[in-house]
Amino acid sequence: MADGANAILVRRRRRDQPPAAGTARGKRGDRALAALAAVFTLAQLALVRPVLLLGWDEIVYVSQVTSHTPAAFFSAPRSRGVSLLVAPVAAWSSSVPLLRVYLAVLSGAALFLALRAWRGLFPTRVLVVGGALFATLWTTLFYGPQAMPNYWVAIGALISVGCFLRARRERSARAALWGVAAGGVLMALMRPGDALWVALPLLALALARRHWRLLLVLAAGLAAGALPWVIEAWLGHGGLAQRLSDASRIQGGLGWQFAVDDQLRSLGGRALCRPCTGSVPHPVVTVWWFALPVLAGLAVAVAARARRLERTLVPLACAATAAVPYLFMIGYAAPRFLQPAYALLAIPAADALWHVVRRPGGSWRPVAAALVALGLAGHLAVQIAVLEGAVARNTDSRRDWDRTAGALHRLGVRPPCLLTGHEAIPIGYYTGCSSGATSGHNENTTVPEILRTADRLPVAHLAPAGGTPPKYARAWPVHRVSDLDVRVAPRP
Repeated sequence: MADGANAILVRRRRRDQPPAAGTARGKRGDRALAALAAVFTLAQLALVRPVLLLGWDEIVYVSQVTSHTPAAFFSAPRSRGVSLLVAPVAAWSSSVPLLRVYLAVLSGAALFLALRAWRGLFPTRVLVVGGALFATLWTTLFYGPQAMPNYWVAIGALISVGCFLRARRERSARAALWGVAAGGVLMALMRPGDALWVALPLLALALARRHWRLLLVLAAGLAAGALPWVIEAWLGHGGLAQRLSDASRIQGGLGWQFAVDDQLRSLGGRALCRPCTGSVPHPVVTVWWFALPVLAGLAVAVAARARRLERTLVPLACAATAAVPYLFMIGYAAPRFLQPAYALLAIPAADALWHVVRRPGGSWRPVAAALVALGLAGHLAVQIAVLEGAVARNTDSRRDWDRTAGALHRLGVRPPCLLTGHEAIPIGYYTGCSSGATSGHNENTTVPEILRTADRLPVAHLAPAGGTPPKYARAWPVHRVSDLDVRVAPRP
């Protein structure tokens, strides 16, 4: 009996050991992911720097919640998610460095949570390398500390897809279901259209396999995130159909348009490529872009061999659908548009790279490992070089806006005031003025309204030097400020 009792105790201890070992491995995995997130945060602060002033799109989002400047015109394609994201800081402080630090820390924490959602689907080493591949792209480092939506769509995509796969594998995992919903809410709050494109394969798979609870949770998350945008469409844009039509018009008309070459041109550090002219960057800058589909194909082969196709095919399918509108449906490009696709591609790509450098038994392939390490080091060097150029260009242009604002103050254009014309939105923000446009994507006023405002407040029109002003401003005194002609309305 004693032997039997001892045997029972031994078996019980053996049953108890795996969870403890699993917990220890989980803690080590969390520490590795947390270290990656911390390095990502510090890299943003060191390479992009918190003193970088706000850009055009950032101004639109941030001005919606600030108290020190008027809100800029909010066009039909935009969503309020970024404004909500920055509100905890921007609502009470005008400090740009504080906002940058807040967003850098928040983006690092979000990367940790997004990668943690994939724990159990891939080994920790794959998640760390995949996270590093995404985090070291110049677009990720550049936009992580900025008030822009695309990085956050990428984070929502990682959370939703990872939790979706976990919920498929563990039907009773409530936390995974909450993750699916939370990722859907985050994506749709930031960009409802992008959220739908990312989620299409998930919705189709849940419908085909009749996972009704998973389908309902994902659909509910997407609907909850998109609800503010839909409500605003009815309240301020004449209905949902009208807002969709306006959004399409502002983006140049959505439809079949080949923009693959435009995206290639933007990889050299251009924040916006519209119109997208000029040459494609040097092949050393773009080689990683062509390597991604190769690694994706290798990842599928590896997964098929290991009989775990679903966890590789699903993120690849979501990455493909996320990229479709920006490669084939708009006539311009910005590298940030493809951030959700890059994030979803990164994990299968990392899995493929580990297969290249390690044998099935776990031993290293020395030559392959050396070549992959050399290639990744070169890739990192190129990304940092492109990032430095992008930061320098954006720093100069944003300082120009700030200097122009100082010149306008000296000309007597001080808040409350109104600016119209060339780059009125960003310069108006730095001046503390409202901005107005009588035509174009940001049309929000009329000529009579501008003239009535000029009877009460300082009003100025901005135009490129030597440009033709509109009729209402032709008689106003003109001043040369940098490369702009500034016409200030005479005070009554």
